[in-house]
Amino acid sequence: MTPLVTAAVLLAAVTHAGWNAIAHRITDKLTGFTLIAGGGMLIGLALLPFTTVPKAAAWPYLLVSAALHIAYYALLMRSFRLGDFGQAYPIARGTAPLLVTVLAAVFAHEVPDRWASAGVLLACAGLTGVAAWGLRGSRPDWAAVGAALATGVSIAAYTVVDGLGVRASGSSLGYVAWLMAVQGTVLPAWFLYRHRSRAWALLRPRAGLGLVGAAMSVAAYALVLWAQTRAELAPIAALRESSVKLCSCSNNAIAQQA
Repeated sequence: MTPLVTAAVLLAAVTHAGWNAIAHRITDKLTGFTLIAGGGMLIGLALLPFTTVPKAAAWPYLLVSAALHIAYYALLMRSFRLGDFGQAYPIARGTAPLLVTVLAAVFAHEVPDRWASAGVLLACAGLTGVAAWGLRGSRPDWAAVGAALATGVSIAAYTVVDGLGVRASGSSLGYVAWLMAVQGTVLPAWFLYRHRSRAWALLRPRAGLGLVGAAMSVAAYALVLWAQTRAELAPIAALRESSVKLCSCSNNAIAQQA
């Protein structure tokens, strides 16, 4: 992994931590994720005239990824409802790099060398430690742990699918623009169906914050997709999960301010 790719992934980790902190700050998770997904859709649509349409070979990956991202949002919201953020989020993110390593070896024929493997294992061990620290002094909520593990599976799945898709697309920016435009329709549609006439009244107080989160989310994933065209998937996934510690710090600061 070159220094430029490493810097891009680390910047993605920072912006990823930022949008997750914003999502966590919005009490109603459906409202928060609707704003972020809907804002991402608007950004994606705005980018379409300035990007290249992904090649035909990339579209099956893109559509599968959109479905996986929607599942990820649903599982993450369930994890947050069932368990503490400090417990659910490290478990969800910590399982992903190891699964990405296995899936990338099977589907992308990328077998990391011993140093890359050691880095992935170290990242997973560190995130497991964060999760264990969040559980100290209390019994695990197994329903929350199960939801967090399922979230981790969805993260690993869309990471590998997008890695293959963006490499086939011919344009990482075009791929992310279309991905955001497609996947961003579902949560807002569901929100409008559930709340109907009350929808705007619920969204308006947090609209600005949600749109900032959406911009950070798109920027973070665009950087990751670009990096996936230039390096192996497993090391990128492991390095990206440094955002978990940043998320923990951000949310501790928010909790102290509350």
